[in-house]
Amino acid sequence: MGKVQGGMKCVKYLLFVFNFIFWLSGLLVLAVGLWLRFDPETVELLTGDGAPDTFFIAVYILLGAGGLMMIVGFFGCFGAVRESQCLLASFFACLLIIFGAEIAAGVFGFLNKEQIVEEVQKFYSSSITDVSNVNGTAIANMYHRTLNCCGGSASETTTALCGEAAEDTQDCLTAITDFFNEKLHIIGYVGIGVAGVMIIGMIFSMVLCCAIRNNREVI
Repeated sequence: MGKVQGGMKCVKYLLFVFNFIFWLSGLLVLAVGLWLRFDPETVELLTGDGAPDTFFIAVYILLGAGGLMMIVGFFGCFGAVRESQCLLASFFACLLIIFGAEIAAGVFGFLNKEQIVEEVQKFYSSSITDVSNVNGTAIANMYHRTLNCCGGSASETTTALCGEAAEDTQDCLTAITDFFNEKLHIIGYVGIGVAGVMIIGMIFSMVLCCAIRNNREVI
C-alpha cells in the first residue's frame, strides 16, 4: 500500500492533530454536560415531585454527544495514521451525522428555550401559592436561597415566605429567567465551537481520503 507524500502527508498529520482536538472537544462537551447535570444549584432547582425535566433531557443529549465525539475522534486518529480509506469515509459519515444532530438539537433548544423557563417558573409559582404545604414551602425556600430572590413578582414579595426579604429583592420569575439563560448560553457557545471543529475535520478527512484513493490508482 502506497503512502501519501508531499502536501497530503501534511494533511494526514493535520487530520491526526484535528482528531486529537476533536477528542478533547468531546471531553469538554462531556465535562460541561456533567457540570450542568450535577451543578448543585441546578440540581436543587430541578429536583422534587413535579419538577420539569426538559432541561435535564437536553443535558443527557449533550452527555451522549460528548461520549460519541470521543469515540469518533479516537477512530479518526486511527484512520489517519493507518491511511485507511474505509475508516476515513466512516469518520466523515459519523461527523456529518453528529453535525446534523447538533444542528437539530440546537434548533430544538432554541425553539424550546422559553418553554423550559416557563415550566420552571410554573413549578416555583405552584410551590409558593400554598404556604400550608410543607413540601411546597421547602421548594420555595430552596429557590429563594439558591437564586437570592423571593416572590413570583415584585408585588408578591410581601407574602408569608417573603416577610423578611429586603425591599429591593429580585422576584424569582426574573431570577429563574436569568439563571437558565446563562446556562443555555454556555451550551450554545460550546455547540458553535464544536460545529466549527467538525466542519474542519470533514474537509480534512475527505481531502485525505481522496488523496489515498488517487495514490492507489496511480500505483
